[in-house]
Amino acid sequence: MKKILSTIVFSAILLLANDGFVTYEVNGQKYEGYMSSPSKNAPLVFLVHDWDGITDYEVKRAKMLNEMGYATFAVDLYGKGIRPEKLEDKKRLTNELYQDRAKMRELLFAGLEEAKKEGLNVNNAVGIGYCFGGAAILEFARAGVELKKFIPFHGGLQTPKGEDYSKTKGEIVVFHGTADKVVSMQDFASLAMQLEEAGIKHEMLTYSGAPHAFTVFGAKSYNENADKASWKRFSEILEDTF
Repeated sequence: MKKILSTIVFSAILLLANDGFVTYEVNGQKYEGYMSSPSKNAPLVFLVHDWDGITDYEVKRAKMLNEMGYATFAVDLYGKGIRPEKLEDKKRLTNELYQDRAKMRELLFAGLEEAKKEGLNVNNAVGIGYCFGGAAILEFARAGVELKKFIPFHGGLQTPKGEDYSKTKGEIVVFHGTADKVVSMQDFASLAMQLEEAGIKHEMLTYSGAPHAFTVFGAKSYNENADKASWKRFSEILEDTF
């Protein structure tokens, strides 16, 4: 009986050890990602945060995925302790990375490498991102990283000048709001045409009445119908992929 109890306690401790913040370094600067894993070798969802950094929102999504049997690693693109609250700071930090795509890619690759060091299954993984993170996950797709799918939720969809999807190895699934005033339906259509021309398998979904950031719980932009519908389809895609 004592042996059984000891095994249960050890298993619980191990589970807790696989759920929390992780500090790592890139070029001498500290970054703090978040990881959550329900079991060894669980399929991985590599997640890129919104423009306010890793917050309770990303943690909640990671926990939702954990309950579904998937591991998550939320990469930090800003730096440890840098979690902007003011609008001007959010714009500044995202613009710095939009203007330095090489740095954005370096940080994405570093995050994936850290996930590997933490024992997460990077060889059986998809990438997702929210808003700014959606634009970043498409940047990762264009960089040619080996992920099975790249999935932006209400993300930036424009392709920077001089870039294309010729190196992309995984499928792309886009969740977008038809009422998005930040990322236009023209951008949505343009991306679909680029992917078709590049021969990249893709799925493009748009939801009526859904504005930009329609999945953000508690925000004025939150659209329950679009959030639930996109999460349902996302769940089906994960099942089909893994």
